[in-house]
Formats: sequence, C-alpha cells, structure tokens
Amino acid sequence: MNGIISIRKMRQSDWKSVASIYSEGILTGNATFEQSLPSWEVWDNSHVKELRYVATYHDAVVGWSALTAISSRCVYEGVAEVSVYVASEVRGKGIGQRLLETITKESENCGFWTIQAGIFPENLGSIKLHKNNQFIEVGKRTRIGKLNGKWRDVLLFERRSKEIGID
Repeated sequence: MNGIISIRKMRQSDWKSVASIYSEGILTGNATFEQSLPSWEVWDNSHVKELRYVATYHDAVVGWSALTAISSRCVYEGVAEVSVYVASEVRGKGIGQRLLETITKESENCGFWTIQAGIFPENLGSIKLHKNNQFIEVGKRTRIGKLNGKWRDVLLFERRSKEIGID
C-alpha cells in the first residue's frame, strides 16, 4: 500500500463508510455478535464521544476504532471495551495497529485505565493485533452467546495503563 494513512477523529459524516466496514465485520461471523447494522443514533449513543477514530487512505475511510463504556457505575468509569475494524481490502497493512495505538494513547489522556476486548478464538488477526499492543488474555468466556444458532466462546483480553489508575 503506497501512500499515507492518516488517523483522525471520527465525524458523523464518516458514518456511511464506518457502517460499511462494520457490515463487512458482521458478515465474517467472527468479529461481533451483532447480526445487523445499528442506526447512527444507536451506535452514537453507545460509544464514548471523545474516543472514536478513523483511518483514511487517499481521503477514504478504511478503518475505525471506538470505545464503549462497560458500565455506568462510577467504580468502572476508567474501563472500556475497544472495537477496531479495518476494511477487507486493506487488512494486514498496519491500519489496525495505528488505530489501536491511537485509541490506547488517547484513552489514557481521557482517564481510562483499562481497555478490554472480547475476541472470538477464530479471529486470529485480532488476537495477534491485541497481543502486539500489550493486551493480555485474562480468560475465556465459554459458550457466552449464540450467533446464528451456534454457541460461541469469547476470549477476554485487557490492557492496563502504566500511567493512569496506578495509585
């Protein structure tokens, strides 16, 4: 891939591209339990406003990352789940790496001390990406949910900040 990959804050006007990339992930059957694309309003209300990024290549959105708070309880205010999605035609080019590095750094600037990721065991690319970014596997949730009528396991990864929440 020749050219410059840029990471910037996501805008509402990016939703069409973000939704398309998310749909690709849904269709793989190995990226999410979601089976249909949410509306912008539903997606917008469930993700941390300050921590949404897109990767662009020649001004086209080719990937995105965002955080979702895991709980509304104040004790968990610094814990979130990360999502990273990359368009199929550019996977394996380091875009997920750039997105995950950016959101990890910026999450600490916003006071998050733990980022977690639930990953299907079959999603080897995502597992490798997270391990390469200091996420550790903390457990396996066996038969945690059904997708298309089949029970699925989820591996739980987390990354604890070395800067935030260390007191």
